[in-house]
Amino acid sequence: MNRDWLEKDFYLLLGVAQDADQPAIKKAFRRMARELHPDANPDNPNATERFQEVSEAYEVLSDPERRAAYDRVRSLGAPSGGGFGSGAGGGFGGGSVRFEDLLGGAGGGIRDFINFGRRGGGAQRGANQFTTLDLTFEQAIKGTTQTVTVSGAGRCEKCSGSGAEPGTRVDVCASCGGTGTVAANQGVFSFTNPCGVCGGSGRNIETPCSRCQGSGQKNRTRTIKVRIPPGVRDGNTVRLRGRGAPGRGGGPPGDLLVKVRVGSHPVYSRKDDNLTMQLPISFTEAALGARVNVPTLNGTVTLKIPAGTSSGRTFRIRKEGVQRGAGRQGDLLVTVNVAVPERLSRQAKKLLEEYRQKYEKTDLRAHL
Repeated sequence: MNRDWLEKDFYLLLGVAQDADQPAIKKAFRRMARELHPDANPDNPNATERFQEVSEAYEVLSDPERRAAYDRVRSLGAPSGGGFGSGAGGGFGGGSVRFEDLLGGAGGGIRDFINFGRRGGGAQRGANQFTTLDLTFEQAIKGTTQTVTVSGAGRCEKCSGSGAEPGTRVDVCASCGGTGTVAANQGVFSFTNPCGVCGGSGRNIETPCSRCQGSGQKNRTRTIKVRIPPGVRDGNTVRLRGRGAPGRGGGPPGDLLVKVRVGSHPVYSRKDDNLTMQLPISFTEAALGARVNVPTLNGTVTLKIPAGTSSGRTFRIRKEGVQRGAGRQGDLLVTVNVAVPERLSRQAKKLLEEYRQKYEKTDLRAHL
């Protein structure tokens, strides 16, 4: 159990009810993450702090086991007056709690979240890191491998993340036995706190690394290759597991989340897994029919235009759209626009007048 769970209302941070289901929690987090993301607020340190808070809230509430433990802790009530100390000012405020509910029962009681708080010992997972990547329209459709530059906490290269000067010893902390936490008992309640001797790392470093001062981390700039799968959309996030900030105390690294921004294309647009485009054809091509060349992302194909084609008609060129996994590919939807000449020569006008007088006998607007 984490002591500050009693002070943080994760439901309030995300703006959801305590009985909110997972889709509602996920939707609320995504909305707030877009508003508070560091990339969207480069000059607002408060937004970065709030982003970290809502990220922490989501990490707990999106995990059924951690959420259940959090709810049990919160159900005991927030500390009042003198907090957790003994005496008149101590104790839990609000509501009555049965002793048997705390020590057992269907919900597991206090034993469960005491054990939960001890899991993992001093090992702490590294923080997630965030960056953005700009792609061309074609790169997003076909997939690509790009590089991103990430600045922030990284593993110290001198000590390889151990925090110890190379050649010196790292011992298990004798105070906490390497767990990184110590128990604090107050009445029937028991909490785990970071070990004051090792600072929660579970280790005692004989000689701290001179470069990172024992933290095992150093701010640096890294260049990382990112493989973008075909068909990625604007605003999608690609997660690179284990490529975020390094963990502490032997914990695993966090993830790197790459938000994709896709540029527009002068010819094509996207509709689901299909590509769309507007294709101009001449008046005579529409009237008489023709075979015209159509550019695709994979080269040029020939499209047959039937005689009498009207402006706005859409033709489908199969498997020239977005590829989505093995054997799945969208189509290219080609909408033709008949280009009517703005100026006609005297001879062209004469020919069209003769055509109108001889063949256009039907009133196209008679039904109106």
